[in-house]
Amino acid sequence: MSKIAHIKRRIKSVKNTRQITRAMQLVAASKMKRAQDRALAGRDYALLLARMLHAAVKRTDEITHPFMEDREVKKRGILLVSTDKGLCGALNSNLFRMLTDIEDDVDYYSIGRKGKQYLTRSGKNLVADFEVSDQVRFDEIRPILEELLNSYNEGKIDTVEIAFPRFINTMIQNPMIIKILPLVNLDEALALLKLKGEENTLDEEIDEREIKFEPDVATIIEELPKLYVKQEIYQFILSAKASEHSARMVAMKSATDNANNLVDDLTLKFNKARQAAITQEILEIAAATASTQQ
Repeated sequence: MSKIAHIKRRIKSVKNTRQITRAMQLVAASKMKRAQDRALAGRDYALLLARMLHAAVKRTDEITHPFMEDREVKKRGILLVSTDKGLCGALNSNLFRMLTDIEDDVDYYSIGRKGKQYLTRSGKNLVADFEVSDQVRFDEIRPILEELLNSYNEGKIDTVEIAFPRFINTMIQNPMIIKILPLVNLDEALALLKLKGEENTLDEEIDEREIKFEPDVATIIEELPKLYVKQEIYQFILSAKASEHSARMVAMKSATDNANNLVDDLTLKFNKARQAAITQEILEIAAATASTQQ
């Protein structure tokens, strides 16, 4: 009887856990849809800015902008975009594994508590950490952009890179480290904004028309790279948020399915144990009746 009671307690415990994971799955699915919509909506704008910058540079003889000057890399600057909470599968661990083999001199900037904890625990040089909400409003990342770009302009870091889980689809999130500054290869930067195998809604043909710059070329070349870099970082943070909610939804769905399977197995064991107990009682009653008749 004690075995039957133990199985009943386990079934109740697993069902309670299943309720929690199911609720978390539904919440993550709702957040995932909104995060994916924001990430996909911003991609065309980021691509358009990249193409505008690419076209402007191609039509300008002399480019003098600190963002587009190649420099000797003495210290890298990496923005690590992780999650605030766990229960999202191997999303964070896969991301952190990429950083383990980096032996260069690096200043790290972090978004998300999990990334901050990893950098602190592993003894890496964490310069600043930030938090953003699930909505990822642009005003929330403005302090991050100012910190990164000021450090780059002042020569504290020689690159601006971002390490984040790249959203591909609901089931696939690829951890990546992408160099954003300096902008020495615009063709490569343009390709990184696109998803492999995805048709883009923007025109892919090369525009050979002449461009009239207003107010003047110098002003455009001065402001456009700043706008492009800010939008690119923002787009990758949106992609990381979409990856987080997608990974959490998949992880919670897997946990709920496992709980269902475990409940089925425990219910089968419970029924077998109860049947065995009933059979044992019948045998005992029969044996007692036979003994009294003798």
